Amino acid sequence: MGLHHKLCHALGGAFNLPHAAVHTIILPSALAYNAAAAPQAMQRIALALNAGEFISAPQAVFDLAKSNGVAVSLKDLGMKPEGLAHACDLALKNQHPDP
Repeated sequence: MGLHHKLCHALGGAFNLPHAAVHTIILPSALAYNAAAAPQAMQRIALALNAGEFISAPQAVFDLAKSNGVAVSLKDLGMKPEGLAHACDLALKNQHPDP
């Protein structure tokens, strides 16, 4: 929740990106970052998404978004690469707890 929420808040607020779409895009990466800290949660997510033995929870969430035709990258929302450094600076301020 911490990393995911913080990144989405920073991206949506500073770059006027659509709230739900940003959450969809960031979730697989936040899950991947936290996977080692929450292995049981990852197993439950993968199971809920019928991911199979060799597909991780983050990949299954990404695949679900992609198969439903939603944006899967910040570029898809119009985010420019030159904005990433500013987004990183914002995300590092007032960090939320994270596993």
